[in-house]
Amino acid sequence: MNTRTGPVTAAIKLLFTLLYGVPLVWIVLTSFKSRSEVFAQQTSLLFTPELTAYRDVIDGALLTALQQSITIAVGTTALVLAIGIPAAYGLARISGWFTTGWLGLLIILQMLPQTANIIPLFGIFGSWGLLDRTIGIIIADTALLTPFAVILLRPFFRAVPVEMEEAASLDGASQLGMLVRIALPLARNGVATTATLVFLLAWGEFLYAVNLFLSPGNYPLSVLLAQQVSAFGINWPGLMALAVLTSIPVLIIYAFSYRLLRDGLTVGAVK
Repeated sequence: MNTRTGPVTAAIKLLFTLLYGVPLVWIVLTSFKSRSEVFAQQTSLLFTPELTAYRDVIDGALLTALQQSITIAVGTTALVLAIGIPAAYGLARISGWFTTGWLGLLIILQMLPQTANIIPLFGIFGSWGLLDRTIGIIIADTALLTPFAVILLRPFFRAVPVEMEEAASLDGASQLGMLVRIALPLARNGVATTATLVFLLAWGEFLYAVNLFLSPGNYPLSVLLAQQVSAFGINWPGLMALAVLTSIPVLIIYAFSYRLLRDGLTVGAVK
């Protein structure tokens, strides 16, 4: 059985490595080329690397966009966890039609296209004075990602033994105390997994940023990357260089959280 599945598994892994690896290699190689060498067949792999594209994209706008992306991603993650952890814990401890209804509502909210929210959010944020402000993007991203976080966190809290909380309640612990002292430490892997995923999603969020920011100087990295495509053509080396720089923080976070994501999602799915 293992001899048959071994080659098949290896072939599938090789196929996915090629599907995802070849475009990444092309992006990195293109970032070190000149414009004339991008589509030249003779310089596909053999060319003289240059750093012109990186020197052109590393400027004040890039640093401002980087700061905006970090602020939005960190702020969204913190706010989503502040709302999602109590909500997921409550849904994990309550059973019946109420929980089923709320979970169904969360799934429906996840099915709504993000584009359907732009016009209502623009009008609401305009009346609240949140347009062209970073806090507005954080609130919009939080509303978008909180249902996802609650659905992801609930299985981890359900895996926490109820008997431990009952024993703590006999000692006089409140519901909030049981959440903070018992449930949260035991579900910390799930919380960390959810925080990582929310951060990565908020880091690459584009639609809210490009519509709710009115000043181009406030754009995060995702929008700055899209600006490289203009009506006068595409600066492919500059676009790829910016894509590489934008991906570095994501790759660092993924490298440090890979085992956490793998084990955490598996445990959450099984429980």
